[in-house]
This record gives sequence, structure tokens and C-alpha cells, in this order.
Amino acid sequence: MTDRTNDRKIEHIQVIQNDQLTDRQGHYFDAVKLVHRALPEISLSEIDTSCEFLGKKLSFPLLISSMTGGDHQLIRRINKHLAEAAEQCQVALAVGSQRVMFSHPQAAESFRLRQFAPTTVLLANLGAVQLNKGFGIEEARAAVDILDADGLYLHLNPLQEAVQLEGDTDFSNLSAKIAQIVTGLSKPVLLKEVGSGFSRQDIENGLSAGVRYYDVAGKGGTSWSRIEHHRNQNRGRGNDLGLCFQDWGIDTVTSLRLLNNYTDRATLISSGGLRNGIDMVKSVILGASICGLAAPFLTPAMESTAAVVNEIERLRREFTTAMFLLGMKDIKSLFNNQSLILK
Repeated sequence: MTDRTNDRKIEHIQVIQNDQLTDRQGHYFDAVKLVHRALPEISLSEIDTSCEFLGKKLSFPLLISSMTGGDHQLIRRINKHLAEAAEQCQVALAVGSQRVMFSHPQAAESFRLRQFAPTTVLLANLGAVQLNKGFGIEEARAAVDILDADGLYLHLNPLQEAVQLEGDTDFSNLSAKIAQIVTGLSKPVLLKEVGSGFSRQDIENGLSAGVRYYDVAGKGGTSWSRIEHHRNQNRGRGNDLGLCFQDWGIDTVTSLRLLNNYTDRATLISSGGLRNGIDMVKSVILGASICGLAAPFLTPAMESTAAVVNEIERLRREFTTAMFLLGMKDIKSLFNNQSLILK
């Protein structure tokens, strides 16, 4: 079968732009009610939102989540704008899957982002299932090296691959191969779902493989199952499998609660359905050390670096204001503080 990885990147963007329902708007964070402080006993100006992630200081716990990469002018522009904004605002950035650069070498240019973000956290990204398709430590190192990345996402997307007509669905015995990457790579390996969440068994398997970082990426935000449904339909080979499973999985709030007892052994990243700074604050209270958002940045990234910066600053203002209204001065006091949740 012809490798259509590069074309798929543009198709994904087009589907997201043309179908607002790819964003499932689960609103699961709305069920988490926080304790408002009418007398917070702190000044808004003294709140410190900074945190540490992968050995670097961030201005607040934001990760611009994985979106795209490939040999196309639009994709190169998107990634450049994201990287410049991440650097300017000192937040983290993860790139989309880098598999494309191994089948389309010209796509590598879209991942040369350290020149635009010399100091902040950058994360490389490969599909874990590719470890059953011939990828190994050589490809993992290449993905990290082209970004001069601070870590490597191995993303887990069994639902997306099952729906995708050209999907890779052999997820057998991946834990052992992930362990080999953890051992052979000089940078941390992070496991990431892409919209269906993590269970306790998943994190147990990951811990056994030596992984200490987990992006839960629960349902409630972008549905890759629905996106792949559209791609199948556009190629005249579709069925309704993608629609049937568009809301499959564990939502982000439930995933964080399921994994809360692991925060002494693992760093949790909250993503999937977060839309504002309040959702980010709730995530930190539920045990996440950092919060990932992607969808709110796609349209601004097509426009300019300044537009991405504006979106980041919106989130920062919301995040800081929520901390103020909870009477919390810093991230340490906020992290895993269950007393801030109304029972």
C-alpha cells in the first residue's frame, strides 16, 4: 500500500476545519466544582504560576499539544508559529507524529524547531505501534535529534488505527519494545493517548516498562475516530465505524481520578477536552503536573505567532484568576489539593 502519511496531515486539518463536531465538547470538567474564596487573603499580583517540567522552568503549566508535521507550506508555517509563541511565552510544545519524515524526508524541515524555540521544552513524537512495524531506537533518536527535543512522546492510538482504512493495528507486546526505547534513549519517554484516556492497567504496564510520564488525553475534545470517518468517506471507502466510536473511551477527569494514586511514581499530563484556564486549574488539583491543549491553537497558528501568543495569554489570565479566587499563591499549593473540590 502506498504510504499516504504526508497527505493525511493536510486531510486531518481540513476535516477539523470543516466539521465542528470533531471537537466533541464533552464538558467533563464542568462537573468538578471548586471552593470559591470570597476572602482569598492574597493579592492577585503575588500569584506565582511558574512550574518545572523536564528540568526546565515554564511560566505556567501549559503544553501546546501535538498537532501536525509534514512536507507542506501550511504545516511548516503552523509549526513555526507555535514554536515561536511557545518560546516567547515559555510554555512547552509537542510536535505531531514524526513518522512522516521517515517516508517523506522533505517533511523533516517542519520539525526543525529548536531554531525558533532555543530554550523552552520541546517534545518529539512517534506512534508506539510503529515499534511493531520496524521502528526502533534509531528512529527514536532521529526524532529527538531533529528537534533537539527534551523528551519523546510515544503516542498510543488503537482506536484511530482501527478506524483508519490504512491503519496499523498490531499493538501486541508493545510494552517490551517501549522498555527498549526507554533504556536506549538518553531523553525521557512519555506515553500519550490521543483522545480515549488511560486506565490503571495502562499505567501499570507503562511503569513496568520504565515510563514515568503519562499524557492521559481522555475523550471530550478532538475525536480522531470521527476525523478518520470523514477521511474514509472522502475516499469512497467508508463505513460508520468511526462515528460509532467517536465518543469511545475514558474522559480526562475520570482518567486523572483513576490515576491519582500514582502521582508519587508518575508525572501526569492532562489533555483531552480542556478549553480554558479553569479546566487547567482543575487538572492540577486532580493531580496533573502540566496541561495540554491543541484545538484552540490550530486556527491562530495558521495566522501568526502573535495570534498564538494571544491565545496563550488568554489561558494564562484565566489560570491566574482561578488561582486567585481559590486563594492559592503557587502551583505547589494547588497540586493535588483535593480540599479545593466541593464535595
